[in-house]
Amino acid sequence: MSMIPSIFGGRRSNVFDPFSLDVWDPFKDFPFSSSSSSREASALVNTRVDWKETPEAHVFKADLPGIKKEEVKVEIEDDRVLQISGERNVEKEDKNDRWHRVERSGGKFMRRFRLPENARTDQIKASMENGVLTVTVPKEEVKKLDVKSVEISG
Repeated sequence: MSMIPSIFGGRRSNVFDPFSLDVWDPFKDFPFSSSSSSREASALVNTRVDWKETPEAHVFKADLPGIKKEEVKVEIEDDRVLQISGERNVEKEDKNDRWHRVERSGGKFMRRFRLPENARTDQIKASMENGVLTVTVPKEEVKKLDVKSVEISG
């Protein structure tokens, strides 16, 4: 048994690691000033994506509040990697404004996921509603084994 706890409530898949291509931010824990590069890194890290598998498809849901569908790209690389990217625009500052707190980050974001072999990348559909991007990747139908009985002669 692994000594590393799962962050997904103990559920583990030993088939493949679905988050193996997540973009890793090596500067995540460094104390940056409020520069634009740290905001961009924050936007990159803070894009949350859920991935569930149903009997018919792989379904990805990404929280993208305040982003228009025209500002988001959904792409397939090398026929196996799903890439969700875009840019969250930062509110323009007015010299007369006095900010008390800035927690919403702006900048570019990108998340990548290696799709399993049963993904039908030619039939992907994406929709966006209420700030949630839903990407549905249909699965290939599993061929049922054709079993024939053989009579045993004796």
